[in-house]
Amino acid sequence: MRHTSIRGRLLVGAALAMTLTATAASAQTIKIGLILSYTGFLAQAGDSIDKAVALYVKTHAADLPPGVKIELIRRDDTSDAPDVGKRLAQELVTREHVQLLAGVVSSPIAAAIAPLTAEAKIPFVIMNAAGTAIPRISPYVVRFSFTLWQEGYPMGQWAAKQGWKRGYTATSDYIPGHDAEDAFTKGFTDGGGTMIGTVRFPPAGTDFAPYIQRIKDAKPDTVFVFLPGGKQTTSFMKTWTDAGMNATGIKLVSTQDLVTDDELPNMGEAPLGIVSAGNYSVAAKRPQNDAFLAAWRKEYGDKVIANYMSVAGYDGMNAIYAMIKETKGKFDGDQAMAFFKNYKDANSPRGPIAIDPATRDIVQNIYIRKVEKQNGEMANVEFDTIPQVKDPWKELNPPK
Repeated sequence: MRHTSIRGRLLVGAALAMTLTATAASAQTIKIGLILSYTGFLAQAGDSIDKAVALYVKTHAADLPPGVKIELIRRDDTSDAPDVGKRLAQELVTREHVQLLAGVVSSPIAAAIAPLTAEAKIPFVIMNAAGTAIPRISPYVVRFSFTLWQEGYPMGQWAAKQGWKRGYTATSDYIPGHDAEDAFTKGFTDGGGTMIGTVRFPPAGTDFAPYIQRIKDAKPDTVFVFLPGGKQTTSFMKTWTDAGMNATGIKLVSTQDLVTDDELPNMGEAPLGIVSAGNYSVAAKRPQNDAFLAAWRKEYGDKVIANYMSVAGYDGMNAIYAMIKETKGKFDGDQAMAFFKNYKDANSPRGPIAIDPATRDIVQNIYIRKVEKQNGEMANVEFDTIPQVKDPWKELNPPK
């Protein structure tokens, strides 16, 4: 009996050892290089995305296949240095051996990183950078944010429909600003309007008074403004108000970047009545948005406000997790991209989204919103929806 008992314990021990060995062998860590602007003039945007990514990872750990875990390796691209972003991406690929790159606020930085992804065959999940042409640089780029043409073009069309005839653009002097300017101009002139002038701001500048005076002197019916979201926008709105522009009758319209949900509370009543085109608002009444905001507020409290960048980061991670589940964590760059190119999600906080397999850009609703007071606070209230918008620039400029 005693001999049998010892033998049984040995067999159980051997089985347990084999199980532990098999578990260890099957355990897998998927490394994701998260490049964001943690310092510099885009740090507020970088923080919004980082918080969304962290929230998703924390609340969806159980969704991963057995034995698979995620490791986020964060790097700071300092906001305005494409060479820094390129170097960080190289280090993440060659030293850290990441399987995915993600994040990136700035379009010039994303454009500098994109060629490396083609060389290394590493998927690059963009969570903000909106420069229209970036996915054409590399077949390993997929974008879950937006393009400025998706917002600027319909905004131009809407402005022309109001009967405004004389338009003016005021945009930041870098890739997204140029895209926004071109998109609004195309939409406005297609609708019968005429552009009478344009100004471009230094990307990190805050002295807007001379530019606003030029707009005031030109007396357009409407001025379209693009600035990267953050403190810059509050500075612009203060200068706009101090210059007496609200009494001129000039109608200010914009992309969602000028009136981000998290910056609105800092602007007082200056943005009241501004109409913008965007893909998301915290004021939107959708069950999936309510669920997202409940999770956000539970994690970060009421004083940290989500915005469209947060949702892009959240949706980007949702797609990454879906790809990992589909492949059981065993994928190469081509397999991951094959999944992303056919990705759809009917339950994003911003409404239904999909990736256009021909362009690897997002297809999504664009909402026309107006800044109104709700419960004593400023809010971007959606009042019109343009359903499932592809990037207009790519449709107007097919590959040669």
